[in-house]
Amino acid sequence: MFKTNITVLQQNITVQYCFPDHNSSCRRMVKTGPAYIFLIIVLSCVSVCAVFLNLLVIISISHFKQLHTPANLPILSLAMADLFVGLFLMPVKILEIADSCWYFGKVGCAIYPIFNFLFVSASLCSLIFIAVDRYVAVSDPLLYSTRISVCKMSLTIILGWSFSLFYNIVYLHFNDHFLQSRAGCYGECIIFLKHSWIIADLVILFVTPCSVIIISYSIILKIARHQVKVVRAMTNGITNSSETKAVKTMGIVIFVYLACWIPFYVSSLLADSFTSVSIVWTVFAWLMYINSSVNPLIYAIFYSWFRESVKYIVTCRIFEFSSPRINLFPEHF
Repeated sequence: MFKTNITVLQQNITVQYCFPDHNSSCRRMVKTGPAYIFLIIVLSCVSVCAVFLNLLVIISISHFKQLHTPANLPILSLAMADLFVGLFLMPVKILEIADSCWYFGKVGCAIYPIFNFLFVSASLCSLIFIAVDRYVAVSDPLLYSTRISVCKMSLTIILGWSFSLFYNIVYLHFNDHFLQSRAGCYGECIIFLKHSWIIADLVILFVTPCSVIIISYSIILKIARHQVKVVRAMTNGITNSSETKAVKTMGIVIFVYLACWIPFYVSSLLADSFTSVSIVWTVFAWLMYINSSVNPLIYAIFYSWFRESVKYIVTCRIFEFSSPRINLFPEHF
């Protein structure tokens, strides 16, 4: 019995390393408790849902010609950014939670944050494009087709992704991320963020997008209410459920956006510096990742065309020769 207890204690204090054959290897902390296992399972489900739902949106808009419109291009851009978040960023973060080691080398450590910030900021750009597109469509519907075209929207999306890539490279450069001297032990990948750049990032990637989205949707709601009043006057006061639906949809959009982004920036402002291994970073970064799973529910599932297209995808009817020309809006005819 005594020998057994000693053996158990020795196992508990045994030091494990990420790379046992490397002299400067980091220590390995494998988390195997029930709480961590449950957390990993939940986060894995979130990742799978993000990939599956956004893939449905991408296939729908790409396959059906009726959906090849300027209004759906920013939704496609949003789905692509969120797909990459669920396909690449979430699994790596799950691996870091389960095992504190970094197994992708120094090059991977230098490149991964670029794609991390790129996909998240590109998702934000897409949200802005959706808000602006809807604003133009509601405020001036007669001139919408001349102001917004497939070519113009495609160019805008390309510029948005390019700006996101350029900004994030500059952002990481001035936070000294690419300096190899910042690396500690072998098997570690840490991002250090300076307080001054946290404030700059707050303005560029939160305050500005948040302002554009809220102002755009507020104007859209005001115009929608005015149009409902006109319709009521013409139909002798008959109520219309479109106003209630618009309020609910826009309320969900703004609430989810703020709920997923405010905690990260508020907590980051309270610290002089920020690192990617902090618990605060991990928790609130996952809130932003979860937004990638919720976005397709907000911007696609509320549309009837998405529900119709999912039926064709799930039943494999998209492989039929005539499926790209299927009418997804039968109520319009």
